[in-house]
Amino acid sequence: MEKDKEFRERVAPIVAADPRYRPAAYQFVAEAVGYTTRRRQDTPAASRHISGQNLLEGFRDLALEQFGCLAGNVLHDWGIARTEDVGNIVFHLVERRLLGASEKDSPTDFADGFAFDEAFARPFRPETVPAPGGLPKIA
Repeated sequence: MEKDKEFRERVAPIVAADPRYRPAAYQFVAEAVGYTTRRRQDTPAASRHISGQNLLEGFRDLALEQFGCLAGNVLHDWGIARTEDVGNIVFHLVERRLLGASEKDSPTDFADGFAFDEAFARPFRPETVPAPGGLPKIA
């Protein structure tokens, strides 16, 4: 818990300077980095670097795992509505030395990673299939 408090204190100036994102957004992105890193533990050490795309995949999976059908709503409430927002948060954390980045990493790595509606709403929509007589049938 002390570590969480320290993290929140270090994030407070970022939120004050750029209030687009709530503190919980920074906490979640940091958790997504850890989640993604743990998923890549089976890879050789030299290739464990997490790319923007790797992080976006982990971010998406963690959000769905933790929040289910409410993931899009929760993220939107925190100010995260596009993959570019994830990149902005990552690089805010890098600037405050709460995350590391390589020289090759850039906020543009997060541009157009995936559509939020597709990622967070579609998995929970019922599929429609044509029914006899032309009326859609819920599967």
